[in-house]
Formats: sequence, C-alpha cells, structure tokens
Amino acid sequence: MAVTTGSSGGFVLAFLAAFGAGARVAVAAPGYPAYRNILKAFDIECVPVPVGPASRWQLTAAVLDTVPGPLDGVVVASPSNPTGSMLSPREVADLAVWCETRRVRLISDEIYHGITYGAAAASAAGLAPHAVVVNSFSKYYAMTGWRLGWLVLPPDLVRAVECLQQNLFISPPTLSQIAAAAVFDCIPELDARVAAYRTNRDILLEELPKAGFARLAPSDGAFYLYADVADLTDDSPAFCRRMLAETGVAVTPGTDFDPFGGGRTLRFSFAGAEADMVEAAARLRNWRS
Repeated sequence: MAVTTGSSGGFVLAFLAAFGAGARVAVAAPGYPAYRNILKAFDIECVPVPVGPASRWQLTAAVLDTVPGPLDGVVVASPSNPTGSMLSPREVADLAVWCETRRVRLISDEIYHGITYGAAAASAAGLAPHAVVVNSFSKYYAMTGWRLGWLVLPPDLVRAVECLQQNLFISPPTLSQIAAAAVFDCIPELDARVAAYRTNRDILLEELPKAGFARLAPSDGAFYLYADVADLTDDSPAFCRRMLAETGVAVTPGTDFDPFGGGRTLRFSFAGAEADMVEAAARLRNWRS
C-alpha cells in the first residue's frame, strides 16, 4: 500500500509503474477524462470502449471480449463518474479472471466506495492478484481538495511506486494526514451525508423526467445522474451554456467524458443542498414547459 497525493496522483503512480510507452489500456466511454489525459501524457495508448445501457454503462468481461487487438491494461470505476453505475460482485470477479488469464493489468478506481444506495460496492482487492486499487479521502470522507489518497498494490509494483512517489510527490501534506486521521471518528456524520445524497438523487429521479430528462443511467452510487439528451441536442456544450444562461442551473456536457457520443449527453451532480435540488428541478421544469 502507498499513500498518495489524491486520486490523480494515484493514477499517475499506477500508470507509470504498470505500463510502458506504447502500452494499450482500455477505458470506458463515458468515463473520467483524467484517465485519458494522463495516459496520453505518458505516451500510453488509451483505448476508449463505448458502453451504454446493455452493460449498465460499465466495462464488463463480455464488453472487453469485443475490443480488437491486445490490451495491456483495463481501467474500471465502480461507482462510476459520470454515470454512477456499479459493477456487481460477480462482474468484478469475472473481470479479475478475465484480466488474470490474459495477463492484463486491472486498475480499479474505487474512490466513490462508501457512497452507494443499495448494495455496497465490490472491491477488486483480493480478487485479482495483480490489480491496482486507487482510492481517496475526497469523496466518502468529504476531503476533496486535501489531496490525500492511497493505492493497494500487488507485490511486483510496490518498489516501483515507492521510487516514483519519492521523486514525484515525496509525501502528502502533513496537515492533510492529520485531518484524515480524525475522519475515522466521523462515520455517523459521513453516513448521514450519504443519506442526504440519496434524498437529492431521489428528488432528481422524480423531477428530471418532468423536465424532459427521462433517459438516465442507473445512479447506484457516487452523486451523479447521466442523461441521454439525443432528443434535445447533439451539441451538449452549447445546450449547457444555454441552460446556464436561461435558468442559472449548471450541468456538465457529456463531451467531457465521452469522445464518441458526448454531444448527446449531460451529467447532473446532486452533491449540493436539498433545497438547491428542489429549486433546480423547478427551474428546469419551467424552462422546458
């Protein structure tokens, strides 16, 4: 295990330690854009794999079977940003077997673990002997901006990550580590925050379809709703700019997450106050009526 300077620092360490220049690494589209950007910076070929309702917006073993050419790595996120979808325990186990039998390195982004609205999220730790797990204090522990996270590493990558950590980051900030030690005594408050996210999610799931945003990815975890708006626009950045100007409601265009179909999707975040969710939904209903 290695302590890192947040989730992005964790991916920097994981990608540098696990892959060489020219390696091919599969990521879901839509998916967190930093995966693509960091891989590109290291001259690692990012292989975006379109996912949708058929696989519940996740890279599964069955989806990976359709990817042409050999792979050196696979990045999965459960719960996912931007869709909030999750892999089932069986799907995580199947992915672990798929990667192990093909000698493909599995990188599991688990930074939204703890923010789920049904079953707990399954971890790749213990299932895939050569997997790398990336986690962070940012989301469940509500320490976004404190730049503190951790990696769970297989033995063959420990020394490489130690050397990279020493040269790139040295260590996370001392104040962040002290603050993080205190959050383990705050579990009731953190769980109450997750319950508040669930309330916000339920409000938007009820109200957004009334405003014409009915095709939503399953928000099993995290604090996002991903909407298919192909019936409204094929230019999501322009649509988001108009929405902001005319309603004061800010959402993220899907082009941030999906180089293929992102012009027809949006991401809503429900990490704010309940009153803000109610007000935003009312404004969008009025806007679309």
